Parts: sequence; C-alpha cells; structure tokens
Amino acid sequence: MRRRPRGDVNLPLLDHIKVLRKVLIISAYAVALGTIVGWFLSDLGFAFLARPVVQLDKISFITTTPMEPVLVKVKVALVIGIVFALPILMWQIWGFVLPALKQNERKVLYLVVPSSILLFIGGAAFCFFFVLPVGIKFLLLAGSGGVASTPFVTKTSYLSFILTFLLTFGLVFQLPIVLLILVRIGLVSPKTLAKKRRWALFIIIILAAVLAPTPDLFTQALMAGPMYMLYEISIWLGYLAVRKKKETAA
Repeated sequence: MRRRPRGDVNLPLLDHIKVLRKVLIISAYAVALGTIVGWFLSDLGFAFLARPVVQLDKISFITTTPMEPVLVKVKVALVIGIVFALPILMWQIWGFVLPALKQNERKVLYLVVPSSILLFIGGAAFCFFFVLPVGIKFLLLAGSGGVASTPFVTKTSYLSFILTFLLTFGLVFQLPIVLLILVRIGLVSPKTLAKKRRWALFIIIILAAVLAPTPDLFTQALMAGPMYMLYEISIWLGYLAVRKKKETAA
C-alpha cells in the first residue's frame, strides 16, 4: 500500500473515512484469500492443534452433530487465513496510522510493534508446547482415579478451548511491553516496581485466577508463574531503559 504523505493528517474527515474504508476492504480481501488457502490446510492445522490430546492414551475426539466437522474445518481455515493475512493487515494499519505520528512516537512504535508480536508468538508457543500437554493431561485424567472412565472430547469444544488458551497466554506475555511503556512515560520507575514485588505477586495471582481459561488451580499456577517471571524481566529492562534515557538526555 502506498504510504500517505505527512500532510494527509489535515485531510477532511470524509477523506480519512475513505482511506480507512480502503484499508478495511484490502484487509477483508486478504483474510478471505487466506481463508480459502487455509481451507485446504485446515486438516493439517487441526491435526497440529490436536497434538496435546492425540499424544495421550485412551482419549478420542468425537463429533456430536453432522455439521460439527465442517464448522471446525471452517474455523480452522479462518484462523489460518488470519495468520496468513497478518503481514498485509499490519502493513495496512501501519500505513494508516504512521502519517499521524510524530518522529519520537514513530521510534517508539518501531520498537513496540515487533516486540509485541514476538512476545505474543512466544506466549502462544509456551502455552502450546509446555502448558497444554501438562494441563490437558491433568484436567482429563486427574479425576478418573476413583471410577474407570474413557474421556471423549468434541472437536468444537477442544478448538474453542485451545484457541482461548493460546490467545490468553499471548496477551499475558504483553506484560513487559505495558510496564516498559509506563516506565518510559514516567508513571512508574523500576525501583518502585522492585519494591512492590509482594503486591505485584498478589495482583498476578488474582489476574491468573480471572484470566485463566479454566478455573482449576493447576492452570492458574501455570499462568501466574510466567507472569511473575515476566514482571521480574520487566524490572531489569526498565533499568536499562532509564539508563539509556539518561544517556540520551546527557
């Protein structure tokens, strides 16, 4: 997409709406095209997402309605389509927002956006490869010791479950970005964050209880642990940011 010149920020409201309309149309076409491609990859996509369950013994997927396999295929295709279209979506949003920003705001955006994407991918990967294999095994098998039973999982419920988990952990891993922005604009300092560790741990436990996709303590602990680790990392990154800011000012 051709980037708008800097003077476009003074365009009338109607012209801004026309530009936004173009951004939305191109983004919709990109998602639609990606979804069409995702339709042919949806079986492989669901097989990949189902690995935490497939690796367990005596657990099978079932379908409860004739439409369920098709609906699951469509949902997986849509997710794949959004992933494929993400570079185009980011480029469209970037081209729409960037002309309205000042030079220092652009520098912050250049740092925040890539870091945010990497942290989201890291959170989703941590959830999929470390949390889900342990969490699903615990949730499905923990209560089956007293009476013998065979767990069955519907494809629809599992897909909603795993997408909620991945999205939640991806958002939780944005904590360093949020804290660094607060440090950068001067609302908090790394020293204050370090002194308030106990309160931070208490708040993190509450947030984990609220944000965890399932109400069990095991899943909440798996979420609270990385959140507190990210909090500690944010403190040290905050010290580095403050030192760099002082050096720049000097």
